[in-house]
Amino acid sequence: MDREDFRRAAEIIGKHDTVIIHRHTHPDGDAIGSQTGLKHILKKAFPEKRILAVGDDPGRYGFITDSTPESVSDSEYENALAIVLDTSSPELISDKRYEKAKETMRFDHHLFSGKICDHEFTDSSYESCCGLIADFAINNGFEPDGVAAEALYTGLVTDSGRFLYDSVSSRTHEIASWLLRYRFDRSRIYSSLYSEDFSSVLRKAEFVKRIRFTDNKVAWVYNTVKDAESFGMTPYALSRSMVNVMANIRGVHIWVNFTECDEGVLAELRSDLININPVAVCHGGGGHMKASGATLHSEKEVYEMLSELDALAREIK
Repeated sequence: MDREDFRRAAEIIGKHDTVIIHRHTHPDGDAIGSQTGLKHILKKAFPEKRILAVGDDPGRYGFITDSTPESVSDSEYENALAIVLDTSSPELISDKRYEKAKETMRFDHHLFSGKICDHEFTDSSYESCCGLIADFAINNGFEPDGVAAEALYTGLVTDSGRFLYDSVSSRTHEIASWLLRYRFDRSRIYSSLYSEDFSSVLRKAEFVKRIRFTDNKVAWVYNTVKDAESFGMTPYALSRSMVNVMANIRGVHIWVNFTECDEGVLAELRSDLININPVAVCHGGGGHMKASGATLHSEKEVYEMLSELDALAREIK
């Protein structure tokens, strides 16, 4: 995306008196951060407009200021612009009423897998949707308030793996520097994200004991519904928050966490060397080159995916 794309996005927003911001279900820090950040940037840039944010519960990211979704009536969509954030698939959008809006727009940093909205602003070179939204603000001369800066910085940190992932670029650090000009409490962010109760440490220890390996050292864990209950976690929390417990095992370059849920089996795929996204896409999912997900329909499909990942791992020299 370039400056003209960002300015065109601002022009589209400028035509609407009501803007309703959506993001994906079971949100992570980037989804909540980009939604809250964009909401406050637009409220400051367009004080005459009605800027709203909707979706399911923010969960563990509820510490982000003003992250609680708002109640919006169906009638408010009639002449509104709905903006969808951080979502590569329509099935993942929290609150399907975005389809009722007069016009729709999407900002996303996932690999493009098909058009969702009337206006698409997607760029997978960004480490996070928060980085994309911050760049949108920078290119349009929009100033964030402290709430927006805190929210965007949180998503920048979480989706970049604390600036460790290879998606991080010089632009990432420039955007972080820009956000740090505005007053917010970084210590509160890091404490909220990474401080753990001892019970959480014990859960991770139990999880580690259950890691298995394929012939070519794909690390994997299969969690049943009862496992999730014993961990005291929802399937979605167990699926996403535990997958990177398997990261940084010497000789392991692909790892996957399978978790049973009402819809089937959640699969969270990760790699540090190879593009695993095509495997996720083949099973109806998507995401990034080295971090993707899918919902599988049976235990048989779990082993099919494991076989495909094992074949990829065999190619790694």
